[in-house]
Amino acid sequence: MTALPSPQQLRYLVALAEQGHFGRAAAACAVTQSTLSAGVIALERQLNAAILERGPSKRPAFTPVGLELVTRAREALSALAAVSEAAQAAREPLTGPLRMGVIPTIGPFLLPRLMPALRKTHPRLQLWLREDLTGRLGDELEAGRLDLLLLALPAGLSGVESMVVAEDPFLVAMPESHRLAERSAVPMAALATERLLLLEDGHCLREHALAACRLPAARAGEGFSATSLHTLVQMVAGGLGVTLLPRLAVEGGVLTGANLALRPLQESAARSLGLAWRSRSPRAAEFRGLAEVVRGAIAGDG
Repeated sequence: MTALPSPQQLRYLVALAEQGHFGRAAAACAVTQSTLSAGVIALERQLNAAILERGPSKRPAFTPVGLELVTRAREALSALAAVSEAAQAAREPLTGPLRMGVIPTIGPFLLPRLMPALRKTHPRLQLWLREDLTGRLGDELEAGRLDLLLLALPAGLSGVESMVVAEDPFLVAMPESHRLAERSAVPMAALATERLLLLEDGHCLREHALAACRLPAARAGEGFSATSLHTLVQMVAGGLGVTLLPRLAVEGGVLTGANLALRPLQESAARSLGLAWRSRSPRAAEFRGLAEVVRGAIAGDG
């Protein structure tokens, strides 16, 4: 019978790949460096495969087969975790720890509504939050360090299942003295001649706003961009241009302290807000149930 690697050996391997350093990997696994090194060497002997290249460098360098084994180890650890998750979900849905990632254009504006709702509906749920850009959250989800994402769709992530929970319309924000402020609603065509300020590359809101309004990426900002919606609002208040803001952020207070005019678009334009989780997650039914709470928080249901 083939001797199988232990879960601990797989954890050592994955930690070493993620940390890129023996000492940090050992600390992440709560063992000594010598214990981790011995575990990796034992795994190489057990599999009769060279996982690491041997050389003068103190940083771990993985062989091609070593990189393949890291990928397989992540999958195996995720599958093992799913066994426990399935049992817990069957016993008591939406209880215990839940690690959720949220993007910066949603988190600050929705979480003040969502957290009280979750405490009310699921008091035994322990929600751990991580805020980051969509791409990095997707990596964390794939690696098993997050269970669920709250983000804008489509997200372009592979190996995930997702569901839309609400539509978040875009509003045009401009200085009160701007000529477009005289209109009750702004036609999309009018934006083509304006300096449109958006978030910098990497924020999905940028692409979603351009796509929703059918505007070319080359027109956006003409070199101007911001790292957050609050910064974007101040740039508009300074007279640098106009912008598109999601209604969720406006209702969440992103305009506080800025004297800007807001107008709807004549044509319908919105981003889709939703949840995403790993395909075949044993907690998929839980996440679909959680969507109702998220939908109510977005709608402002008390």
